Parts: sequence; C-alpha cells; structure tokens
Amino acid sequence: MMLGRNRLACDTAVASSLWAKTMNRLDTVIETPRLILRVPSLKEFEPWCAYMADEEAAQYIGKAQPPSVVWRGICTMVGSWQLEGFAMFSVFEKDTGRWVGRVGPWRPYQWPGDEVGWGVIREVWGKGYALEAAVASMDFAVDVLGWTDIIHSIHPNNLASQKLAQRVGSVNRGPGQMPPPYQNDPVDLWGQTDAEWKARRATIWASLKR
Repeated sequence: MMLGRNRLACDTAVASSLWAKTMNRLDTVIETPRLILRVPSLKEFEPWCAYMADEEAAQYIGKAQPPSVVWRGICTMVGSWQLEGFAMFSVFEKDTGRWVGRVGPWRPYQWPGDEVGWGVIREVWGKGYALEAAVASMDFAVDVLGWTDIIHSIHPNNLASQKLAQRVGSVNRGPGQMPPPYQNDPVDLWGQTDAEWKARRATIWASLKR
C-alpha cells in the first residue's frame, strides 16, 4: 500500500508540474518588430470568420468555412493550448491592434511531424508578416517547446508558402501523408532540424530588422 501511495504522490506531482507549465504558457505574448503574437480567443471570432470565408486565402488551409466551423476551429486551438501548452498564435499588427492571421506550432493527433504553420489575411499579403510571425514561432518551438525537428505541410501548388518555407531555411523533403479527413489532399513536407534553425536564425532576424 505504501508503494501505491508513493506512486500516486509521484504521479500527482508530475501531473501538477506539467499542468503548471501548460497554464503558464497561456500568458505567452511574443513581440516582433511589427507584430504581437498571443494565445487565440473568441475575441478574434469575427475577423477569423472573414479570413476563412475568403476562398483564395483559405484554399490550402481547409478551404472556405462557415462561422460554425470557424468557431470550432478556434476552440480547438485554444484547447490545444490548454491541454498541450502550445498551438498557433493569433497574430496582431502592433501599430493598429488588427488581427492579421494565425501562425505557430501545430501537432494534432497523427500529424506527420511537429509543424510550424502560417496563414494571414489577404490585406497584408506581401508585407512579410507571415515570415516575421513564422520566425518568432520557430524560435518558440525550438527554445520553449524543445522541438528538434520542424515541418511545414504545404500543398504542391501553394507557391507562396513554398517561398516562405525557403526563406526560413526549410527544404522540401518530399510527399507526405496527412491524417483523416485530409488523407487524400496532396502535400509536401518541408522542414529543418533545430540545429539548422539555430545556425541561421540570427541572419534571418537581422534581415527582418533592416
């Protein structure tokens, strides 16, 4: 019985430690030269709905969605933050406070790897916001989450995302397989190791600050 009680106490202590670590991350706020990244909330529901209603913007991230599906998607992101201590960030333009997209670490069940993904609203395409947020998220994944390998699952026709992956130093590792219900969607897995990221990130940050 004593052994059982000791085991329970140990498991409880570990669980408490993991829970505290997860809860502490819910306060995560990352500032870059032009952006603020923080844990999503339903406060972003309306701009998120507008983003996912844009057929071109949503083409490679689950396609256009009605508000009911967007709501569930936001809650999934927040739930991942609560349960695992990470998910994508809501991204805000620092000067205006406007929500401009969601970028960050993502690893649902049966995902083909530890991913840093990105997606920003049409109005800021070409400004480099997705790159800036992705670089901050890569740092978070390596330095905070301790990921040793990072992927980006990109449709073969999504040239804009391929270019962004190249700008953060990732390479195309070839075709991948997504879990249901996306198992029939073609995807290439781009990626790099934590060591490769650490070797190049200072140069990338310097280019963003010019």
